[in-house]
Amino acid sequence: MEKRESMWEAYLRRGMSRRSFIKGCVALTTLMGLSTDKLSEVVEAAETKQLPVVVWIHGHECTGCDESFIRSAAPLASDVVLNDVALEYDHLLSAASGAPFEAHLDEVIQKYKGQYILAVEGAACTKDNGVYCMSGGHTFTHLLEKAGKNAAAIIAYGSCACYGGIQAAKPNPTGSSGIKMFVGGTPVINVPGCPPISEVMTGVVMHVALFGTPPPLDSEGRPKQFFGNRIHDTCYRRPFFDAGMFADSYDDAGAKAGWCLYKLGCRGPETYNSCGNMRWFQGMSYPIQSGAACIGCSSANFWDEGPMSERLPEYGNLGDVDTIGAGLAVATVVGVAGHAAASVVQKKKRAENESEEHEG
Repeated sequence: MEKRESMWEAYLRRGMSRRSFIKGCVALTTLMGLSTDKLSEVVEAAETKQLPVVVWIHGHECTGCDESFIRSAAPLASDVVLNDVALEYDHLLSAASGAPFEAHLDEVIQKYKGQYILAVEGAACTKDNGVYCMSGGHTFTHLLEKAGKNAAAIIAYGSCACYGGIQAAKPNPTGSSGIKMFVGGTPVINVPGCPPISEVMTGVVMHVALFGTPPPLDSEGRPKQFFGNRIHDTCYRRPFFDAGMFADSYDDAGAKAGWCLYKLGCRGPETYNSCGNMRWFQGMSYPIQSGAACIGCSSANFWDEGPMSERLPEYGNLGDVDTIGAGLAVATVVGVAGHAAASVVQKKKRAENESEEHEG
């Protein structure tokens, strides 16, 4: 890339109108979870800041995060790649390949040292010196250390990059882990999910691109605007939980009527993500809406916290939560009490973690 232009310059070069540019900025403001009074800041950044260079590398994974990313509808992934960032390297989305492509990566790292955004998809394999995941003739951990220490910020896309993912499941024969231990002091933004929601992925990279800093993060390094609520808090089946109305099997009358899937192992009450309000594929659906219980794929170690078909464990002195729904009058009271107790435990734990993070 010879000349780095701003988003506004990219719009002009393509013959797009000022109106289209402003509409795009409005959409980005909403997507990034910002209030409308931030629109002027987004417009100013889009007019003046050069498109950030993005390097996207892949470790031990299934490419599901890339597959999710290209399905973003607001903004379109094609607009992000062609108009909003300067994607210089990506194993999946780049047209180039082979030795010249690997040489280009080294050139980009040196030319834009300390300026580029590093997107990482996939886990780091640590066993036997990382030989179970190779990239460009080197171990992925070697590439991760080289690219990570020279990046301005790192986005860990997917539960694999954040926590190790499915390949880290017991007995974890490849020693897979999250990437943080290999990137030194470079700030890491965790965007977990298996895979993450498309618009969450584009929203995070655009926040860093426009403002040059990570968005506000929680105690686990996740953007608060996308991981600030539990799926349970935004689930359309929530009223059934509060009323003590639960499906006992996936083919019973309750399941067909859309009742709460808590007793079938739904992890919604402890999983932080935007599935319930943003949903997937242009807002079409999400697992719970399709009739499947949430497996908590944006939570660390979800792959080992099974069986996933069993309900969540008891909360403190709440007792046997299977008594929820035993009788209509009692069920309503116990259901609400159970939800309240779970909420208190979850939110108190979250607040304590964030407090410790700030003090540290």
